[in-house]
Amino acid sequence: MEFASRDVGAWREALSSYDDRLALLRKPDLLPLDVFYRAELPLFLRGRDPHPFLNKPELRRLMQWKLSRGKWRPRLLDFVSSLDEALVESASRKAFAALPDLSKAVSELTVLKGVGPATASAVLAAYAPDVAPFMSDEGMMAAMGNVKEYTLKQYLAYANKVQMKAKELSVEGDCFTPSDVERALWSSAVGSKMLNSPSQADSEAGAKRTTKRKRKS
Repeated sequence: MEFASRDVGAWREALSSYDDRLALLRKPDLLPLDVFYRAELPLFLRGRDPHPFLNKPELRRLMQWKLSRGKWRPRLLDFVSSLDEALVESASRKAFAALPDLSKAVSELTVLKGVGPATASAVLAAYAPDVAPFMSDEGMMAAMGNVKEYTLKQYLAYANKVQMKAKELSVEGDCFTPSDVERALWSSAVGSKMLNSPSQADSEAGAKRTTKRKRKS
């Protein structure tokens, strides 16, 4: 699926296939980590109003999710594990308070060792999915071309494009957040890779049949 596509149905299909394609990566730890990141963590953060913050164990699990869904870089996990708990809470509290100013919010988080713009974007997306898209490899490739420059400047350009796409797709009763757009792009990219592998394509077809049977029962 091309980023320029205005076919809402295609975007919705890619988004609805996210869970199946996540499972097809065959990473046992990734599924519970994704549930934590997308369902549990947002509730924890919002439950800390009026001054929400992220604690160190949550940041570590978020990093595990990011590395499991993308490229595994254990050194980043080591950096996060060595952070001071109070510093994590303070930096994240300032970052959330800075929203919707993404530039300031990302800058507040990147004072933490091991937390670059991409990880910072994942933190912000967990708290404000309607504002901050995650800076994934797949999202960047689709929205920005072959550029993989993980800087604040590049994230702001990427976020702007994804926010505009979310608004463009939110028509006729459909509502897409920037985070929805990123997940659809990730799902589409993973699906395309699987189509190039017959065994993976068969696995995906089987997963879809299983999902349909479960829905009927």
